[in-house]
Amino acid sequence: MVNKQLLNPKSIVVIGASNDAKKPGGNMLKNIISGDFRGSLSVVNPKEEKVQGIKSYSEVKDIPKTELAILAIPAKFCPETIKILAEEKNTKAFIIISAGFGEGDEQGKLWEQEISQTVESVGGCLIGPNCIGVITEHYKGVFTAPVPPFNPKGCDLISGSGATAVFIMEAGMALGVSFANVFSVGNAAQTGVEDILEYMDIHFNPEIDSFIKLLYLETISNPKKLLKHASSLIKKGAKIAAIKAGSTAEGSRAATSHTGAIASSDMTVRALFNKAGIVYCSSREQLLSVASIFNYKKLVGKNIAIITHAGGSAVMLADELSKGGLKVPEISGPDAEKLKSFLYPGSSVSNPIDFLATGTAEQLGIIIDYCEHKFENIDAMAVVFGSPGLFDVENVYNVLSVKLEICSKPIFPVLPSVVNAQREIQSFLKKGHINFPDEVVLGKALSQVFNTPEPISEQISLPNIDVEKIRSVIDNVPEGYLNAKQTEKLLDAAGIPRVMEIVENSKEKLLAAMDSMEFPVVMKVVGPLHKSDAKGVVLNISSKEEVSETFDLLMKIDSATAVMVQPQLAGLELFVGVMKEPGFNHTILCGLGGIFIEVLNDVAAGLSPISKVEAQKMVQSLRGYKLIQGARDQEGVDENQFVDIIQRLSALVEAAPEIMEMDINPLIGTQRAIMAVDTRVRIGL
Repeated sequence: MVNKQLLNPKSIVVIGASNDAKKPGGNMLKNIISGDFRGSLSVVNPKEEKVQGIKSYSEVKDIPKTELAILAIPAKFCPETIKILAEEKNTKAFIIISAGFGEGDEQGKLWEQEISQTVESVGGCLIGPNCIGVITEHYKGVFTAPVPPFNPKGCDLISGSGATAVFIMEAGMALGVSFANVFSVGNAAQTGVEDILEYMDIHFNPEIDSFIKLLYLETISNPKKLLKHASSLIKKGAKIAAIKAGSTAEGSRAATSHTGAIASSDMTVRALFNKAGIVYCSSREQLLSVASIFNYKKLVGKNIAIITHAGGSAVMLADELSKGGLKVPEISGPDAEKLKSFLYPGSSVSNPIDFLATGTAEQLGIIIDYCEHKFENIDAMAVVFGSPGLFDVENVYNVLSVKLEICSKPIFPVLPSVVNAQREIQSFLKKGHINFPDEVVLGKALSQVFNTPEPISEQISLPNIDVEKIRSVIDNVPEGYLNAKQTEKLLDAAGIPRVMEIVENSKEKLLAAMDSMEFPVVMKVVGPLHKSDAKGVVLNISSKEEVSETFDLLMKIDSATAVMVQPQLAGLELFVGVMKEPGFNHTILCGLGGIFIEVLNDVAAGLSPISKVEAQKMVQSLRGYKLIQGARDQEGVDENQFVDIIQRLSALVEAAPEIMEMDINPLIGTQRAIMAVDTRVRIGL
């Protein structure tokens, strides 16, 4: 629970502070003092009378009442110290920078639990343990360096890792990125990233608060809270970018050894971020590039003009923008020819606009003006301008600085000469601008920002399904996989069309039932999870004699319990499915089915409940979408029905949250119909 005592304390005690600034407690105190904290400040250190000029108390019980306590003492002493502070000193905010808690061993976890209970008992707020601290406008409560100057319009940073927060701040400051509030939650024994985001949302004031939020997450302990408050903040005008680490088994193991994080799949996290409108980042470099983009004017179209004197950099940037779905459109016509007349011979204006290594500041200004006012097919500009060290480029950067302020179209400066033009770049940054030193990183980040959808409305309409019939199945089955009859009932109740099928473990009954089905048919073994791997799928059965022979072969397969017969349909193979991550809503998957999913892994994901717009975007995002539309004289499928099936699957898991896993692979699709052919459902109670 974030409170005013944490954000704006009138009094702070540093327990374990030292005169040695190389120690965490010593540097913590130094940063608070040098950060011009205006409240009362005290220290607990039994070996000193004064620490860095501040009166030192021998024991916690001797200090005056204090709103915020920062602990830099061994873990084993923290529970009792917190108890005294909470019960006797009216302390309501606590920051524990010490390690040796839940990330270490069972005893550490017990200490964390005891401390959290004590803090909760007084309605307090706990940050940490195992963190670097907190920076707000009112105090610099971190033991690390550098400490960025507080900029109320800079980036709010919330990190599950203290060291990563330091790396982000350090790298960001070099680019010109500024920071406002910084929270390092460490083990998040009581207060996690989601809780801080919740506070920022509830108390958001557009007049004074930062609009940019950067998150580094090693665990998402409350996905619904993260979704709710990130979406809400973004709808209020904020911009959020985040890294979620620990999405692989190896990353999870590393995260567990660090903060006890629980891994969730990358696909599920991306689905959550997309639903919330959070820009997904995979590295600190990308996070800072996205933050830099957030600081410039918003990109509202796909068409980018690349302005440069470095042809190779322009080519790499154009490639990266194209990969991300953005465009570098050709520039031509009378205005283009007129622009060319202002440039040196050999310059090109077709886009990229290359005005050569001898290009001047005046020429750059003219090019930008033409892109701003003359070229209507240009939505934004990327200016790549470095220096070979032969001349001063400050005039160029001065022109760029002015244009950044006055142009309505966004301009993204790529100034790669961080050695040759170091002085000029620093001058550029001091004017409040941000540099992108690498054009490819800019291209990736710009694409990621542009392609991140707006937050989904909380009111999502799903198709009507027979919930009563669904519950009658779910409420009467044990954990594990449903049988064919139970699966059929679920599909029918959800309104998901399926092929006719016969399932029998008696050859005689199967042959008798074949009178109702036309040949050719496909026969499948029932029992083994992976029918194809067990060679339990036989195609092109064209007579009852073949049915009889194939039945005998399939029933000899290990784990076989019956045989399924279905009409053999022709069409495009599609896939829909469900997976359930702990704590998350169901992830709904769609893609091309059959061999496509095994070889190409062409799958899109969304977090249930799935709106019609989300389902459409999922389908259209597939690399194989042209096959769904119909390509190279091949019949496509009914896209609207595919979208409807995705939504019906979402409605099904909303009605039956016990579904842990579900695959419909393949669905056979044509322009007339899409039919479920093979379905597997696993229930977890």
